[in-house]
Amino acid sequence: MKQPQSSCPFRSASQKVFGLGYHLLVFLYDKTDDHKNKTGRLNMQHTIFVEKERTADFQTTKGLLDILAREGNKDDVVAFIIERNLPVDEIGAVELADRILERPPNQGYLTISNALQWRLQYARVIQNAGAVSGIARIR
Repeated sequence: MKQPQSSCPFRSASQKVFGLGYHLLVFLYDKTDDHKNKTGRLNMQHTIFVEKERTADFQTTKGLLDILAREGNKDDVVAFIIERNLPVDEIGAVELADRILERPPNQGYLTISNALQWRLQYARVIQNAGAVSGIARIR
């Protein structure tokens, strides 16, 4: 509950735009240790299912969808990709922009930090569970 985050392997910059490519089942818990008995207890606080279509980065998809809503073109999308420092070279940015214009992404709800592995943060998923299609609160 204190740090609702995890890491996942980096495959491509398109994961920030189109999602991780798989569903997530997020368990958030409080853990207490009993050092005397050498045991631990997990108290599950939330269990949330996130459809793969919602696993993209919130700010990246929000920005791209805003550009498209304002009739942005390929140059606008490429500039945004480069400005956001997505881990892609200029040729990859152009290819990603073509894909975005051809098939705009869904709004994502994760916070995905750039790193050698993606750092996934789940606060927005917790906030929107049950209120957004594709993010279900199970517990």
